[in-house]
Amino acid sequence: MSRAPEQVGVIGGGRMGAGIAQSFAAAGSSVTVVESSPEAAAAAQARMAESLLRAADRGKLAEPAEAVLARIGTAADVSGLPGGADLVVEAVPEDAALKAQVLSGAERVLGAETVLATNTSSLSVSELASALEAPARFLGMHFFNPVPASALVEVIVAPTTARATVDAALGWVGALGKTDVVVRDSPGFASSRLGLTLGLEAIRMVEEGVAEPEAIDNAMALGYRHPMGPLRLTDLVGLDVRLAIAEYLQGALGDRFAPPVLLREKVAAGELGRKSGRGFYTWE
Repeated sequence: MSRAPEQVGVIGGGRMGAGIAQSFAAAGSSVTVVESSPEAAAAAQARMAESLLRAADRGKLAEPAEAVLARIGTAADVSGLPGGADLVVEAVPEDAALKAQVLSGAERVLGAETVLATNTSSLSVSELASALEAPARFLGMHFFNPVPASALVEVIVAPTTARATVDAALGWVGALGKTDVVVRDSPGFASSRLGLTLGLEAIRMVEEGVAEPEAIDNAMALGYRHPMGPLRLTDLVGLDVRLAIAEYLQGALGDRFAPPVLLREKVAAGELGRKSGRGFYTWE
């Protein structure tokens, strides 16, 4: 049976980072979350505490929520990461320069055996690896939102990634009770490339007046058994995130990923989905 890593670092305590930290802590790991300010660290702790209490209420934890939360600490910068960490996952916003800077800084303070992973959903893992002194211990681990409830981790392998690094990551995915899919590094990998294709076409259908968002979503949820429709999923992911991925893939793969005008208009108007209260749906 796979074992969770003893010590894990997570850089970024937003929705994704907090979910990753919670999942490893629930599996028994000691976790350090790096956030840029005391306020952001406190918000991340509150986010994880609330999520863990909900999980406990649903019977999804093997121990009290307080015991899991006690295994999660915070640090103000990467120098606070445990040098002997088994795994450090970067989960900062989808900005290649920012991610490269964060990963390079983390590498300087970590031990030679620490596996570094990026949680990017679309950026080139190979390009990020070029910022590192030891790219053999680096790979992509693309978690899905909400992380604690998601069954999947997409493991992205760059040409420089060592086989031992991949094997370690696969074992840790199994220890979390999740399933891995392994893909070669390419723009959008498998999940983002296919998911975005469906999402963009759904947005174009709304733009063209083919049907209302709820009708389109019901067609996919009921007709194809998708857990949720592509427009509701876009609201959950964030319209701004979807736009950034579309622009990146358009540059890498061509105009079939060109963002619809409606998507650009909604982002410009601040309609970002659930996090802003309005996207293709209205959220409380």
